[in-house]
Amino acid sequence: MWIHRFHLTFLFFQFLFLFPSTISSIRTNIGLAVNSSCRSTVQGRYLLSDDNGYVCDALSVDPLSRCCHGKGEKFPCHGCNLVLQCCNSYEYCVSCCQNPSRTKREQILKIKIAKPATAGTYASVFDFCVGRCRHNSESVVHENAYHSAFHHCFSLPSYSSGDNSTQLEFRLSGINVIIGRQGESCDSVCKSNGQSCVPNKILVLNHCDIMQKYLSCKGGCLASVGTDQPAEVAYDAPKELNPGACLYSSAQSMVSCDGSHPHTKRLCPCA
Repeated sequence: MWIHRFHLTFLFFQFLFLFPSTISSIRTNIGLAVNSSCRSTVQGRYLLSDDNGYVCDALSVDPLSRCCHGKGEKFPCHGCNLVLQCCNSYEYCVSCCQNPSRTKREQILKIKIAKPATAGTYASVFDFCVGRCRHNSESVVHENAYHSAFHHCFSLPSYSSGDNSTQLEFRLSGINVIIGRQGESCDSVCKSNGQSCVPNKILVLNHCDIMQKYLSCKGGCLASVGTDQPAEVAYDAPKELNPGACLYSSAQSMVSCDGSHPHTKRLCPCA
């Protein structure tokens, strides 16, 4: 009996030895499913946005891939003001921002995360949108309160503007740029120098690169909203107003020659 079993075992191993290619080819045809995964926001209590541009509620997200199921609208902009490029929801800001028609990947990858020359750049559009929508202060007023519900903004930072400082300076040809006294309007500043404020040149001054040529900006250069901007916050201003900071206005339609604030010094275009 044991001789018979030995004989069968010997034949089995001989079979394996004679036909190795057959066994190999069978294993080659075996495929393993590739599990895709997503990066997603974890900011909100009820919603999240994934890096494919979908928004879903926390209960609908795939627990393994962290992806929304992709059944809804891609790159939705619900609750967003597309003119201001601001939204009232962080998650919809991130999804709307990721739309290639609104945010160009080749441009984003060149933008520095912060103003200093040593700052790194964004690794992806999703990284830009996640950071920009969360930390952006485009709708902050002096007291660090939000100007409106649309305070999640994905517009490009002012220091990434296509206009470089040389081009901006050229547009100021013939303009006398004067730093006003604290609480003074540009109408008053220019009038005291025998000139008039030039309204359409205020927007040329409304850039960090330009303000830093005339003002110290020791408190940084921050986005804000106000008729008195561009301006520098006085050093004796309350701490919550960011003393020493330069403020540029993200709501450019609001800036004017007659705007003023008791705690800022305006940068004025006079001629």
